[in-house]
Amino acid sequence: MNRAGELYACLYAREFPAQAALRLRPELRDHAVVILEGERPLETVCSFNAKARYLGVVRGMTKVELDTFSSLAVLSRSRTEEVSAHAVMLECAGSFSPRVEERSDGYTFLCVIDIAGTEKLLGPPEMLASELLRRVQALGVNASVAISRNFHAAICCARGSTARIMHIAGGNEGQALAPLPLKVLDVSSEHAETFAQWGVRTLGSLAALPEKELIARIGQEGRRLRQLARGELPHHFVPYEAAFELEERMELDSPVEQLESLLFVLGIMLEQLILRAAARVLALASVTITLTLEGCATHTRTVRPALPTNERSLWIKLLHLDLEAHPPQAEILAVTLAAESGRTSKVQLGLFSPQLPEPMRLDVTLARIRAIVGDECVGSPVLRDAHKPDSFRVDPFKVPTGNSSAHTAVSSPAAMRQLRPPEKVSIILRGRQPVSFLFRDSKYEVEHAYGPWLAEGDWWQRESWELEQWDLIARSCSPSIEGPVLYCCVARNLKEEAGPGVWQMVTLYD
Repeated sequence: MNRAGELYACLYAREFPAQAALRLRPELRDHAVVILEGERPLETVCSFNAKARYLGVVRGMTKVELDTFSSLAVLSRSRTEEVSAHAVMLECAGSFSPRVEERSDGYTFLCVIDIAGTEKLLGPPEMLASELLRRVQALGVNASVAISRNFHAAICCARGSTARIMHIAGGNEGQALAPLPLKVLDVSSEHAETFAQWGVRTLGSLAALPEKELIARIGQEGRRLRQLARGELPHHFVPYEAAFELEERMELDSPVEQLESLLFVLGIMLEQLILRAAARVLALASVTITLTLEGCATHTRTVRPALPTNERSLWIKLLHLDLEAHPPQAEILAVTLAAESGRTSKVQLGLFSPQLPEPMRLDVTLARIRAIVGDECVGSPVLRDAHKPDSFRVDPFKVPTGNSSAHTAVSSPAAMRQLRPPEKVSIILRGRQPVSFLFRDSKYEVEHAYGPWLAEGDWWQRESWELEQWDLIARSCSPSIEGPVLYCCVARNLKEEAGPGVWQMVTLYD
């Protein structure tokens, strides 16, 4: 009844609300943990870990009943953390095959992976299952994997077995499913009561019932359940498709005021983001932290190093320095980390090129400088597309990643030194052309004058400008000054309210 070439791996995680909460709280994994849902004071237990089960905790207990247990950690259910953990699990499953069908419910995670034809790439099914569980374990989730050539047989075996890896050989589906209880099937309460009256409690007992008599009593649903119990029901695979997003969310158990307490949580969340990025041979290019504060306010900051990296200690240090310079103004209730992925790259330098600084030390140094002088004062200067003198912006520093031969130095016959701020100069004009000037207590006679160069702009704003600029070659009249010839540029603003402004020395040419 199974088509040739089919092979499925079912990934199953029990008590998913509890596992989603413990994924980002590793300090609680060795304790008995219970998850409550509902409105206070009518909260009830919806999920718990294995240690709580050993103590006797069952689903549906109230908060008052839990008070009778000692050493029990009680957490509130977080739908946000469950959605994030659910996306992480599907992303992990998708790294083994692009065909993944999602079958989770409110309290368990279940997805089925089509692994047909992956043997040459990922090895035999048992090896694939071991690697899948290893990756899931690294994400902080305990799960099991069942492999079968029948889609529904893999699901039933994963739900009913306690082994971490189960492999049903082709043709043995009915024998492997026979000892499993009926609860592994999605049987309605009405049919479950009927089967209980008949004494049918396992899949083997259901598979042994005659098909015609079963259909005559409970209809075509009986035929479908019998095929499920025998591992013969065919299935049309519906793949799940989701965009790759690097994001982690966590609701804090209590409001946090001190930054040091927040860094512990950030370290765990960053570790999860790095694991997910590394699984796709990527690195984190930027991280945006969004803090949910009391009063429904949010505090958002973005950190972007010079090169994409997966160094956890570097990201923690950069986030620490940024939050110290821009602290939140209220207590923190929840944390969201969203990252942009990038590719790790090595900068190939030439044989005689200067060595670049170590990226980690460079990023930390730049972050410390930004904390002192401000974000807008650190980076690489870039000229604006305008004719206004001294018009530039500061862009974030980036390490060049291209071929080193493309960054060879270009020799220039002259160097230009911009004076900041410009220095005042007294100029004598003849026929509106400079003939001599006084600069730094020295008099110069103009030998060659080039200009005037007129430029104006920003007429759409209140502070517009209109400059008159001259390039001059002048010779000093004082023999005591070293370097008798001066190459310079002078300018004045023609749009000042009191008339043309004073002349200023703006540039010296070497």
